[in-house]
Amino acid sequence: MTFYEQTPAPKPTTILDPPVSRPSDAPSTTQTPIPIHNPPTTDNTTSNDPPTTTTTTPKPFPLPTLRLENRHLTHPASPLFFTSINPATVLSDSLQNVLRLLYHTPSSHNFTPPPTRSITLILRDMDGVAYTTGTDLDHDHKEIHFNLNHISNVASHPSPTNPARVRDEIVGVITHELVHCYQWDAKHTCPGGLIEGIADWVRLNCDLSPPHWKKEVDGAWDRGYQHTAYFLQYLEDIFGNGTVRRLNEHLRHHKYHEDSFWEEQFGLGVEELYEGYVQHHKEEERKKKKTQDDL
Repeated sequence: MTFYEQTPAPKPTTILDPPVSRPSDAPSTTQTPIPIHNPPTTDNTTSNDPPTTTTTTPKPFPLPTLRLENRHLTHPASPLFFTSINPATVLSDSLQNVLRLLYHTPSSHNFTPPPTRSITLILRDMDGVAYTTGTDLDHDHKEIHFNLNHISNVASHPSPTNPARVRDEIVGVITHELVHCYQWDAKHTCPGGLIEGIADWVRLNCDLSPPHWKKEVDGAWDRGYQHTAYFLQYLEDIFGNGTVRRLNEHLRHHKYHEDSFWEEQFGLGVEELYEGYVQHHKEEERKKKKTQDDL
């Protein structure tokens, strides 16, 4: 995309373990065609959002005008794109999932998304995978530029364990870029690593993570993309459903100051939170290895 006090709590001495396990992602009768990870609110979370049930279809969010533009009809990936997905359905369903993860429901107390008025998905031959930008005339009209070559590259490496790999990659990239159309950025001060991490966190919770994603804890917390996404999911597990949603809401009101941003939300600095994530991951890996050794 175009990149566009409170007293600190003492440093924890133990690994922060999630109070509950992540629930199954099995589809339900009310689920949209694109799956979404939607865990129940845990006891250690407070929210002003109205409760939801699994027996009724959630009220849809109002959507902007959605457009599609293909700038290379004869590219080999063009027919592949249209045979893999229905663009109208995927764009609207993916955007509903993005808004539900970032804002819960249209009647939520904190439902104040950016004033995005239209989104145009542009298929073209370019470098990279995709990026999102505002138009020259009006930043509230967004353009998602998607590289057709990336679709061709994915199709050239078929996965025998996932015959829908091309479809999943197309929907995953679109979902990631749609987040950039609707997330807050701390008045243009939010670090790029957190911006990209939130976008991939949404992709992760829509069950659209590609096969090469894995948890790697050797680098910094703000490497972005899936690296930061898994860290954010750890925080969601620890502090309860809606944690990332609250971070996004905080980024609407305030400029980003690392010393205060994380402590105001969690009572700990980001490095302390990340150290807890690293310890937790290493402990999980140790348990996994012991289980494998015992078999």
